[in-house]
Amino acid sequence: MGMNAFDRAGQTSLAVLEERDHAVVRAWEHFVSGSICEPALVRDVVIQSWQRCQRSHVNLGVEYAPYLANDKITHLRHRNRQLLQAAAPTLTQAADLLAGTSSLMLITDHKGVVLETAGDIHTVHAGMDIALMQGGLWTESDAGTNGIGTAIAIGGPVMVHAGEHYCEGIKGWSCAGAPIRDPLNGEILGVLDISAKKGQSNAQILALAVVTASQIEQRLTRQVEAKHLRLMEMGLEHSQRHSGDDLIAIDAFGRIVYTSRLAQKVLSERLALSLPELRRGTRILDDDGRPISELIPGLPRDWLRPLVSDGELGGHLLVIPSQQRSRAAPPRQIRDESDPARSQFDCIVGESSSIRHSIAMARRISPLNVPVLIEGESGVGKELFARAIHGESRVAQGPFVAFNCGAVSKDLIASELFGYVRGAFTGASSEGRIGRFEEADGGTLCLDEIGELSLELQPYLLRVLEEGVVYRVGDSKPRRVNARIVAMTNRDLRAEVAAGRFRLDLYHRLSVTAVEVPPLRLRRDDISRLIDYFNPRIADRHDRRPVRFTPAAMARLEDYDWPGNVRELRNVVERSLLFAQDDIADVDVLPREIARTEELEKVSAPESMAAAIPPSDGERLAISKAIRLAGGNLSVAAAMLSVSRSTLYRKMNQYGLKRISPIEINQSLLGDDGILQ
Repeated sequence: MGMNAFDRAGQTSLAVLEERDHAVVRAWEHFVSGSICEPALVRDVVIQSWQRCQRSHVNLGVEYAPYLANDKITHLRHRNRQLLQAAAPTLTQAADLLAGTSSLMLITDHKGVVLETAGDIHTVHAGMDIALMQGGLWTESDAGTNGIGTAIAIGGPVMVHAGEHYCEGIKGWSCAGAPIRDPLNGEILGVLDISAKKGQSNAQILALAVVTASQIEQRLTRQVEAKHLRLMEMGLEHSQRHSGDDLIAIDAFGRIVYTSRLAQKVLSERLALSLPELRRGTRILDDDGRPISELIPGLPRDWLRPLVSDGELGGHLLVIPSQQRSRAAPPRQIRDESDPARSQFDCIVGESSSIRHSIAMARRISPLNVPVLIEGESGVGKELFARAIHGESRVAQGPFVAFNCGAVSKDLIASELFGYVRGAFTGASSEGRIGRFEEADGGTLCLDEIGELSLELQPYLLRVLEEGVVYRVGDSKPRRVNARIVAMTNRDLRAEVAAGRFRLDLYHRLSVTAVEVPPLRLRRDDISRLIDYFNPRIADRHDRRPVRFTPAAMARLEDYDWPGNVRELRNVVERSLLFAQDDIADVDVLPREIARTEELEKVSAPESMAAAIPPSDGERLAISKAIRLAGGNLSVAAAMLSVSRSTLYRKMNQYGLKRISPIEINQSLLGDDGILQ
C-alpha cells in the first residue's frame, strides 16, 4: 500500500530535521570547545541559551534533570493547586489524545518544577529516565537549554529540537514549551511542555503547546474572576464593621484585587512613606501572607484581616484605620477558641489539606440529626469543631452546653448530666436541679472526654441517644429531651472497647459520624498562619503591639512537634509577646524544649554521620549490581528490583550512585579472570 501525501510530507520533514540536527550538533561541538561557531547553523534563541548556560557553568555531561523530594512536591502542588485545577481537563484529554504518539505533556510551576504529566504511557515511562516527571527541575541553570527552562528564561514559547539541547544526556529528546501567565498581572505561573523522543516530534507541537497554554489561561481567568467575586463579597461583609476606614482587598496569592478610594494616599500618610503605585494585580503579600517589606515596609500585621471561606483562606482585607479611630480606639472584644460567638467553620484557621478535609467532613454532617464523635489529641481544637457543627446545624438557635466528663467525680457525674430531685442524696439542693441534657434541650450537648465516662453510666447515655428520654437521679419520671450529642475524646475508643472500658454498642452509636481533627505536627503549613492569627489578638489583650519573630525563632517553631498542639502554640505566642524585647521575639524567649530543638538534633546526629541514619550497604550493593546487569538501563534495573523508576532515582541520589557508561559496565561485569560476575 502506498504512502499518502501526509505521510510523505512527514517523512520529508523528519529527514530535513535529521540533517539539520547533525549540523546543529557540529555547531554545538564547536561552541563548547571554544571554536568559532557558524551562527547561520543555530537559531538566535538557541545560541543565546547556550551562552547563558555557559555563563552559569552548566555541566555538559548532565544526563537527567535534578528532582525534588516527595514532601516538597506535595507542598508545591498544593501551592499551585489553582494552576493544576485549570490544567486538569487538558491533562485528562492528553492521556487519550497523545496515546500512541510517542509524546507526553506536562505542567510546571514558574520555576520549572514539573507538577503533573500525562500522555502516551510508554513515553511517560521513558521520560522518567531524564526526570520528565513530577519533581523534575528544568531550569536552564539545572538542565541546560530545554523547552521548559528556555521558555521561562525568554518569557515566551520555544521549540528545542534534539541537538539544540545544551546537555548531552538530553539531546535524545525534542520539546516545546509555552508559558502560562497570570490573568491578573501577566506574571508567568508555569509552563506547558510537550516532549517527544528524537525523531518522533514535528514542528506542530509548538503550535499545539501555545494553543493549549492559552486554553489553560482562559480557565484560570474564569477561576480568578469567580474567586475574586467571592472575595469582594466577603470584603463587603467585613466593611460594615470598618466604617470610616480605608480598605484594600487582597487575594490568596497576595495580589490586590480592589482598593477603596484614597486608600493608597491614606496608607502613605499613616506609614509616613512614599509608596509605589498599588494597582490591581500588584503583589503586596508573600506566600505566607506576610507583607513584602520592599513594597510596604512597617505595615502593622493587625491591619490584615484573613478572609476565610469554606475552611480555606480566600485572601486578606487590609484595613487602614482612620486617624480619628486610632486616637481613641475602644478596646476590641477579643474572641478566643472558647467564645460561643465563634460557632462557624470560617473561624477555624488553617489551609492545610488535612484540616480542610476535617472541616469538609464536619460541615457535611452538621445539618444531619445524628450524634457526632470528634476525635483528636489534646489541644487540637475539638471544641471549635463542636461549636461550628452546632452553628451550622438545625438547632443552631438553641443552647450549646459543654460538659467535661473527666472534670467531675464519678459520684457526681450522674447528677450533673441527668439532674436530680429533692432529697435524692445527702447534700442535694432542696429544690432539685435539672441536668445538662435538659439544659441542652432544643440545642447541642457537647460531652468532652467521653472516654472518661464510667461503664455504669454508659448505658444511660445510650438510652438517651436511642430513646430521647432522661431520668433525674432519685426520680422514676421519664423526661423527654431533644438535644443533639457531640462527643469528644483524645483517647482511642477502639482500644478502650478492646480493653473492656467502653461499651461496643455505645461506640458504634457515636462513631457512625466521626470526625478526626489532625494534630498540629501533621499540618505544619498552618503554624505561621496560626501565629499570625493569635499574635494581634493576644497583643490587644495585653495592650501591646504584635511581636515579630526572627527567622531563627520561626525555624524552631516550625520544626517543633507540638505535643500540646494549637493550644500549646497559642501559649507560646503569648509567652513570646510578654518576654520580647522591642517587639522582636528571638530564640531566647521561646520555651526551653522549643529553643533546644536544633541543639538536640545535632546531639543525636554526630558529625561523623552524613545523615541521621547511614545508608544500607546491602541495598546500595543490590542497586549497583542491578544497574550493571541491566546494562545501564534504569527502567530494567527498577523492574529487577521491583521498585518504581522514581524510587530508583531517589535511591541512586541518596547513595551517590551514577549511571555507568557501556565500557565501564562491560569492565565491571567481568572479574580479574574475565569471568562474568
